[in-house]
Amino acid sequence: MSARTAGAQSSGPPPSFRSGELRDPKLSAALRTLELTVRRRLDGVLHGDHLGLIPGPGSEPGDAREYQPGDDVRQMDWSVTARTTHPHVRQSVADRELETWLVVDLSSSLDFGTAGCEKRDLVVAAAAAVTHLTSGGGNRIGAIVSTGAQTTRIPARGGRIHAQAMLRQIATTPHAPDGVRGDLQSAVESLRRPQRRRGLAVVISDFLGPIDWERSLRAISGRHDVLGVEVLDPRDLELPDIGDVVLHDPESGRTREFTTTPQLRADFARAADEHRLQVEQSLRRCGAPLLSLRTDRDWISDVVRFVSARKHSYGTATNQRSRR
Repeated sequence: MSARTAGAQSSGPPPSFRSGELRDPKLSAALRTLELTVRRRLDGVLHGDHLGLIPGPGSEPGDAREYQPGDDVRQMDWSVTARTTHPHVRQSVADRELETWLVVDLSSSLDFGTAGCEKRDLVVAAAAAVTHLTSGGGNRIGAIVSTGAQTTRIPARGGRIHAQAMLRQIATTPHAPDGVRGDLQSAVESLRRPQRRRGLAVVISDFLGPIDWERSLRAISGRHDVLGVEVLDPRDLELPDIGDVVLHDPESGRTREFTTTPQLRADFARAADEHRLQVEQSLRRCGAPLLSLRTDRDWISDVVRFVSARKHSYGTATNQRSRR
């Protein structure tokens, strides 16, 4: 199936993963439905293209061994040579496998949705899509899941069983208590320690709140490819004309009553646009492309279009470099 054909088909909203409502059989069925949707629509879109990984004999340092005639003198390990008084070379490990880390934001602002699904469901769907696109061939994937109240680290491993278990753990992560703010900055920062092999870091969030994560993400982008996945609902961007309304902020615990006047709606839309622009600019400074998913759109078509455009631009850049 071509990307264009896949993008033309409608997949509908992802299944609901509201924690506490899904018994084990229903959760398994929902995850299986999501897996089939992702595989049917994304197969063949990106397999084999590990963008940004260094080609060649290897980029990861390995063990040192004694110098043998014919060894590349550029691989000399001078510290070991000085310590042992015998020439040593540093072997390198081929960097053919991709290690992907997901930073999954499941703070209270994601427990919300006014269209086809909640943003939380879309986060699980995005994690499933990234897992499918980067799995296979000995690749590994892990996740850091943050609710603000707690942070869960899922070690990076390979194989379909691990991928299913990881998605299950993400989908069943307990909701944060009322009044607990998300902490995306700490979740991103936790990717820096311990240092990991070169790979791909994917941040999945609505990116609402202060942009205090840019410095940490920029440090990660110095070693890894970085991708931002923005998950939004229409009410994150504009308020409907519904008169008097009571709004509750689960991250601050505050409840206030508003009258949705034209001026309030215009101010809200302007502030939302400015914040989204700031998020996009921050990610751009980190060298991270941005994939936007919305609860009122066909999310899988948005993924297909993004991946296809990314693959095309990468291939064009490669051809231009080869002509030079």
